[in-house]
Amino acid sequence: MLFSKDRIGGTLLLIFCITYGVLSQNITLLPIQAKAAFTARTMPEVLTVLGVGLSMLVVIFPGSAERPQLRGFNWGTAAVFLIIMSAYGLTVRPLGFILSTSLFLIAGFAMLGERSPIRLFLVAVPLVVAFWVLMTQGLDVFIEPLPWFLKGES
Repeated sequence: MLFSKDRIGGTLLLIFCITYGVLSQNITLLPIQAKAAFTARTMPEVLTVLGVGLSMLVVIFPGSAERPQLRGFNWGTAAVFLIIMSAYGLTVRPLGFILSTSLFLIAGFAMLGERSPIRLFLVAVPLVVAFWVLMTQGLDVFIEPLPWFLKGES
């Protein structure tokens, strides 16, 4: 069978990996990094090669010939998730990482069925703050934590 679930998934993964590999070449390198063994492009290139290789295996040797079933999925929830992900992407800069990501996680958890506001808050906010601390303090990556109106600047 030509269009099995595995072949469709492998083809989509192959397209994604090739696109990722092409776009990873846009990462600019400093002149001192030109002959370095490990640069900002190294991991994307390795992931591209692995992804292309594995997706080719899936396309060539699919595990099953089962045709994809489009019924039975909750497409409304998927569409709402796409909308809140887009809203998150648009609000992360103006609202800051901590507030925007906390709201995104709370909305996502609520959509997945969690109804306790206390649990939503106690899971989302500490997780976001811990991730922010890890990124800013541990990995030295600056992420704007708060919106402009809460920073106290004029």
